[in-house]
Amino acid sequence: MDFELSEEQQAFADTAREFATNELAPHAALWDREQIFPRDAIGKAGDLGFCGLYAPERIGGLALPRLDAALVFEQMAAVDPSTTAFITIHNMATWMLGTWATPAVCERWGEDLTSGRKLASYCLTEPGAGSDAGNLKTRAELQGPEYVINGGKAFISGAGATDVLVLMARTGGGGAGGVSAFAVPADAPGISYGKKEHKMGWNSQPTRTINFDNVRIPADHLLGNEGEGFRIAMKGLDGGRINIATCSVGAAQGALDAARRYLHERQQFGKPLASFQALQFKLADMATELVAARQMVRLAASKLDAGHADASTYCAMAKRFATDAGFNVCNDALQLHGGYGYLGEFPLERLVRDTRVHQILEGTNEIMRLIVARKLLESDVDIQ
Repeated sequence: MDFELSEEQQAFADTAREFATNELAPHAALWDREQIFPRDAIGKAGDLGFCGLYAPERIGGLALPRLDAALVFEQMAAVDPSTTAFITIHNMATWMLGTWATPAVCERWGEDLTSGRKLASYCLTEPGAGSDAGNLKTRAELQGPEYVINGGKAFISGAGATDVLVLMARTGGGGAGGVSAFAVPADAPGISYGKKEHKMGWNSQPTRTINFDNVRIPADHLLGNEGEGFRIAMKGLDGGRINIATCSVGAAQGALDAARRYLHERQQFGKPLASFQALQFKLADMATELVAARQMVRLAASKLDAGHADASTYCAMAKRFATDAGFNVCNDALQLHGGYGYLGEFPLERLVRDTRVHQILEGTNEIMRLIVARKLLESDVDIQ
């Protein structure tokens, strides 16, 4: 069992760190404060292949393992979890399109998405279907050569600023088996967007509701077959849970690094804060939790890459643990900064705000516990 990164993996991580330092770090606070969606910076990420990290090669993706993609996301999230999280969502939607779309749809959008010239949103959640995603109401009816879509989606990242919507809609009866997946042009007639939501964090990416009023798309915009949408969504969410867990790990690393520097710089009672044992212990606990979270995320990514039968369980455990631990590390780092940590001039308050939502999206952490508990009680799964 080798925990060391290969030369290629280290090269990806180094490139991502350099990109984050040069293109994200100088602007992240401004994007957060002014609620600016940084399309130019995301496009530069696309130039490096970061908008199609695990998308298939047939649409210009790098087809990397999820583990390698996680290394890239972690480095970027250390300075800007909000923008990085959107890039992970775009990667997930792009992978779905590249994996299940028809050749014509791949030809239309594939390389534009993997290059970052165009961006994608993932549309699953509805006002009445969050954790209960299998109960979604948005409907797509086949009428001759077209599907006609009616309904609404909520909490959609990038909505109103992206070009393609990967949409889950009901084509059959109730339950998960009646759900299908589609690629929908974001500017199709009949699509309207709600106001940009005012949020606690993730301010560098817009979040809106989307309404579909008799939206017509060609029948070949179906992803996979009818009735496969929920399965596609869940496959996407396994990777999405690794992605958002990785963003928490990255943010926690950024917060820990900031806290280490501050403890050496700040003096109280005539001594640097780093000399106080209570604060040393706090820093040690933060580092330990961070390393544990990182290793759990990488284990889950390896399970997913290997097609392990219990990969979904490991992804749920990693998402639950890493997003909780990541938020706690960021919050503890803010505490170590005292009053300065509460100020916008320091990155801690932004890291705390941005990581809080990680415990909610891609399946709440309560749902992650439910997934793990059911697996443990319903089978002889061997958790190692």
